[in-house]
Amino acid sequence: MSSSTENWQAELTRRHKAIATTVAGLIVGTVLLSVVAFLGREYFRQQPNPSLDIAARITILILGLGSIVWRRTKFSALRLQDIGALQGARGLIKTLEKTTVQLGLIAAATVGLGFITTLLTGNEFYSYTGGAVGLVVLLYCYPTKRSWVKTVEQFAENQGPPPPPDLGN
Repeated sequence: MSSSTENWQAELTRRHKAIATTVAGLIVGTVLLSVVAFLGREYFRQQPNPSLDIAARITILILGLGSIVWRRTKFSALRLQDIGALQGARGLIKTLEKTTVQLGLIAAATVGLGFITTLLTGNEFYSYTGGAVGLVVLLYCYPTKRSWVKTVEQFAENQGPPPPPDLGN
């Protein structure tokens, strides 16, 4: 195994561990906010607000669907192939890390929006909905080390010369 292979694998391991811990922490935070909303429902004063109701539901929906589109766009094969060709393994690892953090922040925004709307309206439904959508996004973006390694191996620029073309002889 060459030293460049060992270097990117060590960097991948380090960055993966940090991101996996971050996403796991966001998952725990999401569950805790839903528990707080459940336990505090007796203390909330019901204040119906139709305009806030519609705005919160649409925003939660857009954030949830937008995160899926964002992930699929950022992790498209052509984009990863270009990054691998231009920046190599390190660029791919940075892209995987950055995109996962962005998705985690979108999920956290969704959860936070739901909880704040619960505080404003007194209806715990928003915490549950925002929490459920945020949890789905966090589970969807949770980084598995195997997938990161497979992505880097597949899309990182090969260091050797290209194979000769098959002339059909």
